[in-house]
Amino acid sequence: MSVTASPAAVRSIYSSRSARDRAPRPRVVMTVRSSSTTLSAVPILTKLQRDCATPLPVLRHVADAMAADMRAGLEADGGSDLKMILSYVDALPTGNEKGLFYALDLGGTNFRVLRVQLGGKDERVVATEFEQVCIPHELMFGTSEELFDFIASGLANFAQKEGGKFNLPQGRTRELGFTFSFPVKQTSIDSGILIKWTKGFAVSGTAGKDVVVCLNEAMKRQELNMRVSALVNDTVGTLAGARYWDDDVMVAVILGTGTNACYVERVDAIPKLHSPNSTSGRTIVNTEWGAFSSGLPLTEFDREMDAESINPGEQIFEKTISGMYLGEIVRRVLIRMAEDARLFGDSVPEKLQMSFSLRTPDICAMQQDCSRDFEIVGSILYNVAGVNSNSSARKIVIDVCDAIAKRGGRLAGAGIVGILQKMEEDSKGTVFGNRTVVAMDGGLYEHYPQYRRYLQDAVTELLGPEISKNIVIEHSKDGSGIGAALLAATNSMYGH
Repeated sequence: MSVTASPAAVRSIYSSRSARDRAPRPRVVMTVRSSSTTLSAVPILTKLQRDCATPLPVLRHVADAMAADMRAGLEADGGSDLKMILSYVDALPTGNEKGLFYALDLGGTNFRVLRVQLGGKDERVVATEFEQVCIPHELMFGTSEELFDFIASGLANFAQKEGGKFNLPQGRTRELGFTFSFPVKQTSIDSGILIKWTKGFAVSGTAGKDVVVCLNEAMKRQELNMRVSALVNDTVGTLAGARYWDDDVMVAVILGTGTNACYVERVDAIPKLHSPNSTSGRTIVNTEWGAFSSGLPLTEFDREMDAESINPGEQIFEKTISGMYLGEIVRRVLIRMAEDARLFGDSVPEKLQMSFSLRTPDICAMQQDCSRDFEIVGSILYNVAGVNSNSSARKIVIDVCDAIAKRGGRLAGAGIVGILQKMEEDSKGTVFGNRTVVAMDGGLYEHYPQYRRYLQDAVTELLGPEISKNIVIEHSKDGSGIGAALLAATNSMYGH
């Protein structure tokens, strides 16, 4: 289960501003350059806009290719770029769930613990509490036992504070939904073998082991009365959390630092599942759509960034649409304009030459600037690149940001339509003909209004005005944490 974007990672791209951003904005000094300097950047901008263009035929090709790759990935493991990983979640929350349940979200340098008291149909979520714990750097390079003991200790400390509206019936074991956002080969709803650590972790002794067993054993060592009832990824958790409130939720998409999508699939539409064992006849499939690559409109800047990345040739869709990369693509375009068109004067700003120095929240903020001389753009360029700029140069910068955000949003929309299209073809008209909800989470989607609008526009263009009325794209903030707890409830050994 190679998960590209944990909730912690999703938040990190829009986390609190660094010291440089919190400092008072300097008054931007207007430096007026000859119009020829700005004009010489126009051909670079025009070519970028042409290479990034996503007209309807391009969107259709992406949607069709996404649906085709999904089918191929369901036929056999390795059948396409999309892994189409089975989640073993075949029962989704109904609202009848009652009791106290916990969730643990491990996906980065912090982990989050959460508890929720559920009151059934009448009371729903009675109360929630959560805490976030920072993982010491040395544990990221320690042993498996050391890491899981630290996590179990954090869970035990959190459980000790249980009280008030949180009530565990006498004699019961606490049940936990475990969101584990690292590559895992899942074997059941409550077991999964770690393939490898990523995201800077190099913990010894875990690869090839069941991470649920590792956590359960650590909780026993802490004498914590708790067990894992569900192992999920963050996208699956988002779907479950949204489905709890709305029975029409069929797809979940995370668009943050990374990106992924999952959806509800019929078990009889999964040829590689040789012995279906689902009471509902349905399960959630984790697409790992960040690996999609067919027919994407790529620029020379995308290719350069990919070639210099830690995983060249991989995760191309993610590198085109997710928050980790949008700012970096814009930075590379601005470097070219600074070198070839002297957009920022006679020298290339040294600070701008630092990889990933321009972040997606920066380009989002620049696109919100409606002031006469684009003063916000000027301030961000000053902070990030250390240069003064005139209003003409700033307008060019905004146009570059828009080209990259527009392509990203529209391609994400086409990907969503591809998933819906595949579901519609198999269900013979029950998806497009009825209200169908796509639950969205992630800082990129939440905080970037232009990106959000471009995504919705692409969905509407592809489906047409009538069908698109039935497709509801809805923000589900931080749904994955409570979703994991709900899946623990759904798979409780005590029933509902």
